[in-house]
Amino acid sequence: MSKKETIATNEAPAAIGPYSQAVKAGNTVYLSGQIPLIPETMLLVEGGITQQTMQVFTNLKAVANAAGGSLNDAVKVNISLTDLGDFGEVNAVMEQFFVEPYPARACVQVAALPKGAAVEIEAILSI
Repeated sequence: MSKKETIATNEAPAAIGPYSQAVKAGNTVYLSGQIPLIPETMLLVEGGITQQTMQVFTNLKAVANAAGGSLNDAVKVNISLTDLGDFGEVNAVMEQFFVEPYPARACVQVAALPKGAAVEIEAILSI
């Protein structure tokens, strides 16, 4: 049976429910979904989908770093959007945080996200 380690950092928003920012099991790190909260205030970042996506990837990067890895260790990314019309803008931001080879990815439209966010992203790392 593998042991699991909880990953936490003040550089990303605190969990807003009964979950961890990330859990490491062996060489795999499961990053919980991040919404565009500013860690210091726990408020949504101001601006549109580009600003929200930048904040989400910044939050994910902080958790990945706390786990001893980086976003370039991502093997799978799951994106939830409240409007698939934002797909292109999210792609443009994602390109700023990753280099090839890019991780596998899914992107879906959802009815709503916590705190009225327009985007939530989770990732799985192999470090």
